[in-house]
Amino acid sequence: MNEVLPKIVLKSGKDQSLKRFHPWVFSGAIKKIYGSVNEGDVVKVFSNQDEFLGLGHYQIGSIAVRIFSFHDIEVDETFWRTKLLNAFRLRQSLDLAGNSETTAYRLVHAEGDGLPGLIIDIYNKTAVMQMHSIGMYNIRHLLAKLLVEILGDRLEAVFDKSSKTIPFKAGLGAADEFIHGESEPGIVLEYGTRFKVDWEEGQKTGFFIDQRENRLLLQQYSKDRDVLNMFCYTGGFSFYALRGGARLVHSVDASAKAIDLTRENVEMNFPGDLRHEAFVADAFEYLKDIKNKYDLIILDPPAFAKHRDALGHALQGYKRINARAFEQIRPGGIVFTFSCSQVVSKEKFREAVFSGAAIAGREVRILHQLNQPPDHPVSIYHPEGEYLKGLVLYVE
Repeated sequence: MNEVLPKIVLKSGKDQSLKRFHPWVFSGAIKKIYGSVNEGDVVKVFSNQDEFLGLGHYQIGSIAVRIFSFHDIEVDETFWRTKLLNAFRLRQSLDLAGNSETTAYRLVHAEGDGLPGLIIDIYNKTAVMQMHSIGMYNIRHLLAKLLVEILGDRLEAVFDKSSKTIPFKAGLGAADEFIHGESEPGIVLEYGTRFKVDWEEGQKTGFFIDQRENRLLLQQYSKDRDVLNMFCYTGGFSFYALRGGARLVHSVDASAKAIDLTRENVEMNFPGDLRHEAFVADAFEYLKDIKNKYDLIILDPPAFAKHRDALGHALQGYKRINARAFEQIRPGGIVFTFSCSQVVSKEKFREAVFSGAAIAGREVRILHQLNQPPDHPVSIYHPEGEYLKGLVLYVE
């Protein structure tokens, strides 16, 4: 099985994480590489005692191998079909595949589905693939073919949106393009609420699917409240606040394009609703002078830290922005606060938020601890996959 594959041997003592089924091999753990290996190639990984540890894609960088199988089996079309089919069956069990009220969901969540380096989101009948490794990018056409086989008439188009996510040093000249069929950006449903999604030009794959359940929870807290949605992007939390009976909802983002899309989406769901206003503004500036104006604030910023060396700066950012919200919110107010930075742990995020509360001198209680929805599963062996952290807080 896979006899001709390049062989990577680890240094003594560097095999323990793989024996615990963690899917990453760091470059510093490698003792020797046998055979010719190119970025994106499938390789076999062995301990220094010549024990087979796993199969994965080789990549130049800190994470040198991303393991997709801990069994020495043939990596062929059947292998990848089984992986994708398992992911699809999980979404079927979650009542997402074929749900007429929610037509946007994540089909493949990288390590969480045993497919490191691969993200696939479904928008109606379009699959948007985003590869974060050369290995997955190299088999994108095979993956698209298998998706068409597995989803059948549920799928009309496959769009590859990897130009900004695969390692740029590979020099592949990747372009965002359809690799099966074609489709126009359109309207998706989430619990019956309509969203305009642009998978070709929008952020990530076009929409922040990972906040679906947290948006629904917000709806329960919105009745008769004055709501501020900071970093609103396309206004997702704002729709649920309006649907939940908020007195007023203000959406704020630094991007004029995002605010235009928010206004368009609100008008589509709540035509002529005067409870909603949207503003182009810097978050920290906006939060300076809103004393007692709001009693529900959502803080859902973009990742403050995308790399570990930015962690300290990110934690300061979370502390500052939460302190501002705590200082300004009315007594008895609710704060929904999030971090989507993978390098920020739950503990570090909570510590930053608590520091913000202490600076504000307010009594703050945790009502909920939030994370990503079940179509963004976390491998129990790969805790780093739990990237979305959130708290719902009551401020005296």
